[in-house]
Amino acid sequence: MKRVGIRDVAQRAGVSISTVSNALNRPHMVSERLIDRVRSAADQLGYVPLQAAQQLRAGRSGLLGMTVINIANPFFADMVAGAEDAASASGLRVLVGNSSDDIAKERDHLELFERVQVEGALVSPFGPLEPWLQRLRGRGIPVVLVDAVDDTGELPSVSFDDVAGGRLAAEHLLAAGRRRLAFVGAREEVRQVRERLQGARLAVASHPGASIEPIWTARTTSASGLASGAELASRSPADRPDGIVTSNDHLAIGLVHGLISHGVRVPEDVAVVGYDDIEFAAIAAVPLTSVRQPAREMGRTAAEILLARIAGTAGADVGNVVYLPELVVRASTGG
Repeated sequence: MKRVGIRDVAQRAGVSISTVSNALNRPHMVSERLIDRVRSAADQLGYVPLQAAQQLRAGRSGLLGMTVINIANPFFADMVAGAEDAASASGLRVLVGNSSDDIAKERDHLELFERVQVEGALVSPFGPLEPWLQRLRGRGIPVVLVDAVDDTGELPSVSFDDVAGGRLAAEHLLAAGRRRLAFVGAREEVRQVRERLQGARLAVASHPGASIEPIWTARTTSASGLASGAELASRSPADRPDGIVTSNDHLAIGLVHGLISHGVRVPEDVAVVGYDDIEFAAIAAVPLTSVRQPAREMGRTAAEILLARIAGTAGADVGNVVYLPELVVRASTGG
């Protein structure tokens, strides 16, 4: 069906387009008779005004933009939900761009935010984005980083201490007597992954005789974890790690399944720690020990800082908010 526009309403009412616009948006400028005539024509045609166009004419889009690395990961879905909580309370909506571990997609989303004139942007970066973020700011669109830190100190951020998180996970395994550790993750160039490995290495360095082997996967999915589990199970027990830290829970859940399906016991032979503590971690076939990140709270806090910056109210001067890790111990490490 053809969308009914303001021109159609004008033709039905026998008036000009400007008269229709005034009758619907500035009724004080036209007579009651014309208002009734225009509204009657609009009702007959089923005309619905374009809210976006109205908001842009008023100087605002009513939208916040938000990019996330992978919306299929419940961690990022929860982060978006937290941002939506704060945005809804202020009468705004969140336009979400899912980069799916693709830098080109991520940049496309930022360009879209610029075109639709979002009022502010929440960015959980996958790759380097400095020129795109500068363009947004140059157009008066404030930016807050989520699950990331701006090395220049120019952008406010809400992040997580991933070095502490990686260290906490590895220390838990080392305290349980595990000495041949592995870190399973995708893309070392991603800051969060790199820092989690850094923290695990710091823990290992403080335990003489302990070692850690980085194992890189194609993606941050359970399928990649499944493949890694199968590969590790094919090794001899002496060459296989007895404790594993993963860069997220999706990888960990797949990894545990891959190990068990090939005859390796979890946690008896290999103990596994995930990261994020997504909902599925607690109900997996082997409930997963995981480093908990308060994803929803992080998203809400980031949106509140952004909204304060847009409005210029209290809280606009917040710089960096850093959340600390909590280890949730379950059966995958013998808890």
